[in-house]
Amino acid sequence: MNWDYPEPHVFPVSPAAGDIDGLDHTNNAVYVRWCEQAGWSHSVALGLDLGDYRRLNRAMAIASAAYDYLLPTGLGDGLLLGTWLVATDGRLTMERRFQLVRAADGATVMRGRWQLVCIEIDSGKPRRMPPEFCAAYLPAVVGQGEQGPAKGDS
Repeated sequence: MNWDYPEPHVFPVSPAAGDIDGLDHTNNAVYVRWCEQAGWSHSVALGLDLGDYRRLNRAMAIASAAYDYLLPTGLGDGLLLGTWLVATDGRLTMERRFQLVRAADGATVMRGRWQLVCIEIDSGKPRRMPPEFCAAYLPAVVGQGEQGPAKGDS
């Protein structure tokens, strides 16, 4: 696969009948749901799950999200959703990227990016990442020297 960044956390997906819209393509909202599932899968693989978030009263919440839908997908297509943490200030914010690739031909069909902020769950207010978040997430951030896709690449 021609991944945008090295060593993605890969989450395999495939559109089911309920994912298909009136144009016979995967509905865009399904891609958003898959990104959420892949983000959680990656977090769990790094050692933090929803129970940890609740115990620590902290969460990485989506402050903003953007998705670039490049090519349609359809019922039963085998897809690989790669995700990475690509930036952090080590205190409050992180950036997560996504790349959805069609397994059959390696074509990138969607890219996404989230700006994340650490919040206190009880209040919803921004709060510094606890040491457990730093220990799990910071080592997983793609190296500063890595380059992602150029603007406009698909």
